[in-house]
Amino acid sequence: MRDEAVREPGTGADSVLLGLKRAGVDYLFANAGTDFPPIIESYVTLPKSAVPEPVTVPHETAGVAMAHGYYLATGRPQAAMVHVNVGLANAAMGVINAASDNIPVLMMSGRTPLTETGREGGRVSPIHYGQEMFDQASLVKDVVKYHYEMRYPEQGEAMVSRAAALAMSAPEGPVYLSLPREPLADRIPDSARQPAHPRPPASPARPDEAAIATLADWLRSAERPVIICQRSDPAGRLSTALSSFAARHGIAVATPFATRNVLASADPVLIGGNPAEALGGADLVIVIDSDTPWIPSRQSPEPGARVAHIAADPHFARMPVRGFQTDLAIQADPARALEARDAALGGPVPGAEARMAALTAASAARRAAVREIAAKGTGAPMSAEWMSQCIAKAMGDEGRVFSDLGVLPGAMELAGPNRVFISPHSGGLGWAMPAALGAQLADRDRLTIACVGDGSYMFANPVACHQIAEALDLPILTIIKNNAMWNAVRRSVVDSYPDGAAVRANEMPLTSLEPAPEYTKVAEASRAHVERVESGADLPAALARAIGVIRGERRQALLDLRVAATDAH
Repeated sequence: MRDEAVREPGTGADSVLLGLKRAGVDYLFANAGTDFPPIIESYVTLPKSAVPEPVTVPHETAGVAMAHGYYLATGRPQAAMVHVNVGLANAAMGVINAASDNIPVLMMSGRTPLTETGREGGRVSPIHYGQEMFDQASLVKDVVKYHYEMRYPEQGEAMVSRAAALAMSAPEGPVYLSLPREPLADRIPDSARQPAHPRPPASPARPDEAAIATLADWLRSAERPVIICQRSDPAGRLSTALSSFAARHGIAVATPFATRNVLASADPVLIGGNPAEALGGADLVIVIDSDTPWIPSRQSPEPGARVAHIAADPHFARMPVRGFQTDLAIQADPARALEARDAALGGPVPGAEARMAALTAASAARRAAVREIAAKGTGAPMSAEWMSQCIAKAMGDEGRVFSDLGVLPGAMELAGPNRVFISPHSGGLGWAMPAALGAQLADRDRLTIACVGDGSYMFANPVACHQIAEALDLPILTIIKNNAMWNAVRRSVVDSYPDGAAVRANEMPLTSLEPAPEYTKVAEASRAHVERVESGADLPAALARAIGVIRGERRQALLDLRVAATDAH
């Protein structure tokens, strides 16, 4: 790639790459195929500073998850490109996860050449016949915000600019662009050239004043209000506003089914993640950016309680079925809605001081109880509570964890929001390890940990992930929570048939992962520091050694921990 003044794009591929960079994309995570020659040629001929940095990823799901993790760490959208229908099929799970978590990934794929003869970029291989679909976008169009197939070379930058603006407009989400070889390879006619006009995302919605006034009135009359929130923005604006607002008015904050920790563990307004505890006795429930605040078959608000939902889309239109009680729906940027509501109240609501005193005492008692439970889990195998507490201590104030059925956030002392990121509700496991790689790429000096179940480790395509970590100098710490089974499946069976035959069986079908592979050998193949830890008492020292290697040698590490399986988690 040449470092020279930015020039006008010559081909459709030039236009796409230049458009990505101008849209704020830093990296293109790519798994290449025979549809990529125009892209690769443009990378060699265009100025290096004018295009996103190309990142080779040896599996498609890893590339999409890296873009996901990079956004969580920075708030900046990234792009992933894969090869035609087979690559897009592999990437589809990552797109589903991004949609569930409102992550603005620019998902692109090649498309089998449209023409057989006479055009540059046309068909030259049997796979150009075998891979063609009538509707390739059907693989992902049910979950993306926008999809389009490029037709002409001059469309590249305008198409990318529009896709990026839509992806970043609230509620954020993935978009998909299909790129046939012909328009990528074709030269842009002089008559079709247009000046580039990068476009911004839509500005965040401001809350309706009448709705805010109504909610303020409800708060003044409430005796036991509660806030439910599942996630904050990457910059933590909502977390800061929520902590301040809840403390001023003495309102408990619950985080059931959180996909990232919203508050510091020591924040006295935090009451944990139990939806039944949150709803019990509450006469006003304020749901903030939570697609699944409780499970209606298991919990529900008290009779007579009012429920208000606040989000960029408070009805979550992307969900076909969602029947939660809704007495007030405020469409707005959540942080702005909290600020407006605080202004409307004018001062602490009645009962705020007494509620805050009770919350402070309860917070101290809850955290002490968690520490006591964790301290009982130091044996062999160790408990998940002890594992989680040790990881929290080892990561310090700035480290962060990406979890696939790994850590228990409620057992951790977390210094602030956005320290633990949990796989989206879509349940596409194998997400946490490559997402951690994306976050490490965004901040190479910050300790980044992937804590995953043994089944989730297999789903992550670990050979690919360890290769990426070594190739890109991304020394993450991977921790395997090894209980030799798909415990989430086992717990689901126990929950569905508590007195059933499967529960009484010596071995429950379709749940065991025995005989377990030697997972450390997989990481060793990419020169990682590895250890297997059988006893909880040995974990703190093992964590210290692994982090020492990461910091001192810039080398990835893996710990295989023997952890007890339970019916609770």
